[in-house]
Amino acid sequence: MMLRPRIIPSLLIRNGGLVKTRKFGDEKYVGDPINAVKIFNEKRVDELMICDIDATVNKRAPDMKLLRNIAVESRMPLCYGGGVTSAREAVEIISLGFEKVSVSAAAIQRPQLIREMADSIGSQSVVVTFDVKKTGFFGDVAIHTHNGTKKHTKKLMEALVEAESLGAGEIVLNSIERDGTMGGYDIDLARRVREAVTIPLTMLGGAGSTDHMRQLIDAIGVCGAAAGSMFVFKGIYRAVLITYARP
Repeated sequence: MMLRPRIIPSLLIRNGGLVKTRKFGDEKYVGDPINAVKIFNEKRVDELMICDIDATVNKRAPDMKLLRNIAVESRMPLCYGGGVTSAREAVEIISLGFEKVSVSAAAIQRPQLIREMADSIGSQSVVVTFDVKKTGFFGDVAIHTHNGTKKHTKKLMEALVEAESLGAGEIVLNSIERDGTMGGYDIDLARRVREAVTIPLTMLGGAGSTDHMRQLIDAIGVCGAAAGSMFVFKGIYRAVLITYARP
């Protein structure tokens, strides 16, 4: 079976509602998650990524009731991230109807969690997400967690290789500086990450048009092209309108 690029809306949940940020700040409410899932069902999206951005910061477990309601409504593959700290939680999320579970801060703090999840739900369902921010003029980036407030010393390329070796089935790389800007992906960084790992890669942060997605796919080949603002805002005034398009 030939692999093909995936176009993935990324939805952020805070206090049970959907929000969209810019550079991990400047938050704007954009609606109800269940309603968004219903709209994306009709648009036949490739996959939907959902992240509770408060769970880790507040040391709160995933809201299983909300995730169950989302899964019941969804007719597309789902990936969830936020507050997952154990393989047991990952198993429960998969049992609700999600295809993938993403970890970020917990995987940085205790990388063995990746192996435990892979053993419990299969590598194909384990996603490791790295939120990154540039640190200098030479393309160096630093890993951040807790909504970008906590900087880690571990090198990105080291963390990528480690995640793959422990059984991660996919990497999501999220550019904090490009979040919500709609100015395009960090193609140079995408190339570097693509060279570092062989597992599926999804880029997030900066997409504002199908041309940006095409540029990403042309640069690194088959991958996931994820976006938030592009799929929930319309026009220069960023009016809320959920939509979907493929390059």
